[in-house]
Amino acid sequence: MKDFSEIERKLSIKFKNKNLLTQAFCHRSYLNENPDFCVADNERLEFLGDAVLELITTEYIFKNYPEKPEGEMTGWRAALVNSNILSDVSKTLNFEEYLLLSQGEEKEKGRARKYILADTFEAFVGALYLDQGYESCRHFIEKNLIKTRLPEIIENKLYKDPKSLFQEKAQEIVAITPTYKVLEEKGPDHMKRFVVGVYLGEELIAEGLGASKHEAELKAAEEALEAKDWH
Repeated sequence: MKDFSEIERKLSIKFKNKNLLTQAFCHRSYLNENPDFCVADNERLEFLGDAVLELITTEYIFKNYPEKPEGEMTGWRAALVNSNILSDVSKTLNFEEYLLLSQGEEKEKGRARKYILADTFEAFVGALYLDQGYESCRHFIEKNLIKTRLPEIIENKLYKDPKSLFQEKAQEIVAITPTYKVLEEKGPDHMKRFVVGVYLGEELIAEGLGASKHEAELKAAEEALEAKDWH
């Protein structure tokens, strides 16, 4: 069993409910091999943390950049909370050391691990929100994500919408306009998830998962940029 007291010391955060902290790092694959484990997987915490993260980043940008229009602020926020940034921050915080994974997932180190780390960051935010409230989350997110990453995003113009960027690159390099198609809808109506594919002509380049078709399209475009190495 992982010693989660170490991460509490590193982050200077002491959880009142230790099970929430453990659950934040518990991937569903771990429960397949350990069905009697003391907590559930982290997917519900991830759902909550995603909303808290979006609100805090929105509030920070809104208050600190009063002259910026809605479109530009939306781009900044999207760049801050995308899976690449969140997984990088998780690695910086040593979250990878505390993941509870199945033996099979432990061996996977590529793109799948990136998404697990990004999801874990959101789950940790959800756990922190339930345990200590909004202000603790705001302090944690501003310190470890916004203030460390937003200046770089603004300076290097990393906030372009991935759909727009992928379209620009596709038209420039292969003279094709990308198209998007919903491949799958899953989950109950109140928690619907969409899988969207992005195509160049007839070729499926990448897929994206999201709580809306638009979000799934953005994820697909992000994946396509990576697959084509068109960053």
